[in-house]
Order: sequence, then structure tokens, then C-alpha cells
Amino acid sequence: MRLIERPSPNHGPRLGDGVVDILVLHYTGMRSAGAALELLCDPAAQVSAHYLIAQDGTVHRMVAEDRRAWHAGRSWWQGETDVNSRSIGIELENPGHYWGYVPFPAAQMATLVALCTGVLARHPIPPGRVVGHSDIAPRRKQDPGELFDWPALAQAGIGRWPPALDLPAPDAPPFPAEEGMARLAALGYELDDPAATVTAFQRRYRPAVVDGRLDAETLWRIARLAP
Repeated sequence: MRLIERPSPNHGPRLGDGVVDILVLHYTGMRSAGAALELLCDPAAQVSAHYLIAQDGTVHRMVAEDRRAWHAGRSWWQGETDVNSRSIGIELENPGHYWGYVPFPAAQMATLVALCTGVLARHPIPPGRVVGHSDIAPRRKQDPGELFDWPALAQAGIGRWPPALDLPAPDAPPFPAEEGMARLAALGYELDDPAATVTAFQRRYRPAVVDGRLDAETLWRIARLAP
């Protein structure tokens, strides 16, 4: 894993007890890794992340893990509102939905697995707190998006993808939509905008159809994650 130090001035002390127990994955949503690094290291922008992984697998370290990087913004996960103070943020070079969204290359994913494995060895981050930016900010964010290979990450022991998610869903839903939303809350999602929350769940766990509807398949996938 090739590591380049690219310090960003945009960080501060972790607030609270200092425990790091959330890992947030992002895409850069910019035309190049260079452009993203310029933004994340610009003091006027007031944004940053701990790491950026270029498409060729090169890692740029911008903020030390014991510092609070500014990557999550207004967010929520399992009742936590200051996600920045409890998280490591990793950016993946990708043009994103506005600049020609593409799959994440094998070299980039391999480096991500190696980097995340190290992060998980250093911090007590459970599988249910490995999240995408859209999970913690569903009204604002789409990243890392429906092309991101969450199953491959889970196979490497990072995050969640129960095998039952890939089983065919019966035609009849397992429970009413209202219960589905309650189970999404139990997973960690904020429910202020139900359609945005369902869309975020689908980007993560039902990427073939992302429409914000609590149809039978979506409800079955919720059931298999939050029984």
C-alpha cells in the first residue's frame, strides 16, 4: 500500500470521550483526486478526511487518526449527532453522480480493504457502525453510492452484508411499512425524511433498484438485517 503524507489543516480535537467507533466511507464527487485533495487541504473550505484513496490505490493521509477530521457534516447514526468526533473518514476518488459515476476499481478496493483492516485493528468499530456517507446524512448525500461493493467489503470482515440478503424475497412483505421504518431506526438511520432514509438503505443494501419505496423486497432486506 503506497502511502503519501498530505497534511490538511482542517481538523481539531475529538470531543467527548475520544473513543473512535464509527467508520465512514465517502466518494470525492470531483473530477480528480488532485482536485479533491486541494479542496480537503484548503483551510477556507473547512472540510477534510483522514484518508483519500486514489483510483490506482495510492493512499493520501491528511489527518491523524487521533484528531477530529471534518468529513461527516450534519449527520446522525444510532443517536450520535457529532459523528466527526467518533469516526474515521475515508474518501475514495470517484467522480460521483454529478460527474460521471463509475465503479470503484479493483486496486482501489484492495487498498480500501487493507486500510480498513488496519483501522478496525486500532479502534473498537463494530460492523453495524461501518457506514456510508448517505447512511448518516440521507437527505444530503448519495455516496459512496449503489456502485460501491459492500458485499466484498463484508467478505473481508468489514461492515455488514448477511448472506440472506441475496436470497429471493417472497412476494408478500414480512411486516407493514411502519414496522419497516421502526427497524430502520433500530439499525441506526434517522427518520426525519422517510423517503430519503429508504433511498439510503437501498443504495447500501438493495442497489439494483433505488426508488425510495418500501416494497416487499426492501422490507425483506430490512427484516434480514434487523430481525
